[in-house]
Amino acid sequence: MSDNLAEEHPTQSPEPELEAGDLVVSHARSIATLATQLLPTAATPGALHVVSTPIGHLADISIRALAVLHQVAAVCCEDTRTSRTLLQRYGIHTTMVALHEHNEAQTTPRVLDRLRAGESIALVSDAGTPLVSDPGARLVDAAVAAGLRVVPIPGASATLAALVASGITPHPCTILGFLPRKGGERVEAIKLATALPHAVVLFEASHRVAQTLRALAAVGGGDRPVAVARELTKKFEEVRRGTLDELAAYYEDTGPRGEIVLVLGGATVVAPTESDLAAIAAELRAEGRRPREIVQLLMDEHAASRNLAYRLAHDT
Repeated sequence: MSDNLAEEHPTQSPEPELEAGDLVVSHARSIATLATQLLPTAATPGALHVVSTPIGHLADISIRALAVLHQVAAVCCEDTRTSRTLLQRYGIHTTMVALHEHNEAQTTPRVLDRLRAGESIALVSDAGTPLVSDPGARLVDAAVAAGLRVVPIPGASATLAALVASGITPHPCTILGFLPRKGGERVEAIKLATALPHAVVLFEASHRVAQTLRALAAVGGGDRPVAVARELTKKFEEVRRGTLDELAAYYEDTGPRGEIVLVLGGATVVAPTESDLAAIAAELRAEGRRPREIVQLLMDEHAASRNLAYRLAHDT
């Protein structure tokens, strides 16, 4: 997730709250040293490594990620202050390069030049997996277009953590990220979120959670299941489940704190009856559609069986 939440809450530190037991903290540097000994060639020359980092708990980083961050020539960071906290905990002193939404266009060509020269580069976000509602997509797209190798180093993800703990069927799903704050774009995004027949993952600032739940309920129905995941992997982690109406009422009385992920259950799909399909076929004929077109439309857009679609398309 991006640092949008920190920007909207001046009292919230821009640095991650790296939760971990005392033993993990005290041995972090030796763990990182061991990682690079175990994987001495973890970083690939001339490749951009997209590295997942913890979303809260210090221990949620892979051995491979630590080795890569040790070995690359530079780490492109969403916020160097935030990434410095993590790197210092593990005794990693790799050079950092700021790469965020305000300078990505200018910084990307320079990073590509270094990759072409054979240097290995890492890309990290403030927390979790880069590109998911975070900067970095421009750099990755440019690297791919230039024929350079992009290597994913998987790990922590607020999206996946919320999804698997939500109690809502996780597959298929759509990740919409942060909703627009206002205007027509927000209205359209809410319509899309509530229309999809499967799980939808949204990010939201804590002070807008109740408002967003109400808006979703107004369009999609207050009885839709939803889970609100808060402070994932941190000391005060919480996943609260209920309907849109129930959780909107709860958060109107109890304002949440921390970073929030919403998982919305999919819309119930009501299959059209044969009478409905017959009416649709009649409308399509009135528009001048040919029987073959009508058959295909009834099957593709209305889930009609081939036999039924064929019969209705030719029923004059």
